[in-house]
Amino acid sequence: MSFVPAWELRAAFARALSGMYGTEVPAYTTLVEVSLGVNTDVAAGAEDAERLGSIARVTAERHGAIRVGSPAEMAQVARVFGAFGMYAVGFYDLRDAAKSSVPVVSTAFRPTEAEELARNPFRVFTSMLATDDRRFFDPELSAEINRFVDARELFGAELLELADAAIAAGGLDSGDAERLLELATAAFELSAEPVDHDWYRRLEKISAVAADIAGIGSTHINHLTPRVLDIDQLYDRMEQRGITMIDEIQGPPRWHGPDVLLRQTSFRALDEERTFRFADGAVGPGSLRVRFGEVEARGIALTPAGRDHYDALLTEVDRRLAADPDGPAKASVADQPDIRALSTPRQLTARQVWTEAMPATEQALDEAGMGWFSYAVAQDAPHVDAPQGGEGTRRSLSELVHAGVLERRPIVYEDFLPRSAAGIFQSNLAAEGERDATRDAEAYDLHRLSELIGAPIADPHGLYRAERAASLQQAAERLGTEITE
Repeated sequence: MSFVPAWELRAAFARALSGMYGTEVPAYTTLVEVSLGVNTDVAAGAEDAERLGSIARVTAERHGAIRVGSPAEMAQVARVFGAFGMYAVGFYDLRDAAKSSVPVVSTAFRPTEAEELARNPFRVFTSMLATDDRRFFDPELSAEINRFVDARELFGAELLELADAAIAAGGLDSGDAERLLELATAAFELSAEPVDHDWYRRLEKISAVAADIAGIGSTHINHLTPRVLDIDQLYDRMEQRGITMIDEIQGPPRWHGPDVLLRQTSFRALDEERTFRFADGAVGPGSLRVRFGEVEARGIALTPAGRDHYDALLTEVDRRLAADPDGPAKASVADQPDIRALSTPRQLTARQVWTEAMPATEQALDEAGMGWFSYAVAQDAPHVDAPQGGEGTRRSLSELVHAGVLERRPIVYEDFLPRSAAGIFQSNLAAEGERDATRDAEAYDLHRLSELIGAPIADPHGLYRAERAASLQQAAERLGTEITE
């Protein structure tokens, strides 16, 4: 038998989930087809189309999303995804990121090394129900939810054993690999088991997300997301196909400067036929609307200073919209021909704010210390004198970049934005749910979630910082000189 390393398992897992989800949600297949068409057209028409990733990587790229009900279930998720070389990165608190009731905290499982991301960057955004947050759940309901969740089994013993073996060996023999993929894919299929109607609707009054997590006896892929090089163009093409999209694109606006962080949108959640069990014991048909088709466009990762600046710009957008909600809509589209009709007042306002205050080039973003970049010795780099001792053994980074010895390469943002994720969730909910703001919120952060699930959660900035440092070390060794900041 041949050995299948973790990255090949990960790529096969992403393909298997994509095939399964496309069967369950046919509109997803349309989304993938349109994404491929947009990527092909953009790559053919722009010289720098692959600056944030090769067309092969972007076309194969997916991120999924699942939801679980307890730290114990999250800990099992960490084992399953660990088999595919995917590790917890980042902490996201969606509880206050949307007007709707979204009582979850989240992390994302993904590769953490640049080489592994280049091979296959599959990520799964994983949310956990915060049943101890009294703004959403009183003690009685919280206890009921916990009993329900504790009684179910999301991942069988065989799957977990194979996952542990894959983690220990960095992969599996082909026979075990095939079985792992079969079991892992099946674990995220939509269950045909009848849904307890009264229990589900009781949770749904508080939050549709809570009902999706704790109202049924299994988990499932909530959405599966391809990556696209022009998300505005994709939005237009999906609407032309007769597929209703949510009202706006989440994240930074479309503008003339460098793309940063993450832009996301989705088609609206569709009614899906499900079987319900009613209070009298009868079983009958019904429908739920919880799954949707998301798509994303990724930009440059921002440093902590860059994220602070980004957050400040969002605050300014909110301030301007509060003062004049319709002001941006008065601007003539004829004066701004690259803005499509789908642009909302928020996106138009954000575009104005970005134009006024965001660094307009990669160089400016880097020199302001706001973006993460790696550096490589240019192929046609001018000669650098061999070090002669003393100051000759050191060169400044800015000097080498400006001299054309080193070239700047943007580091792609591999993570998520809580406000955007909550915005996608909110846009696909039928009702806002219930939240008692007078009660105290339960405190969560990266460290607490890590302790609860018994697995480390990496800080995204630490990973980007390490990638930058490694590139500088490699460049210094090749040039035979120390590179100073």
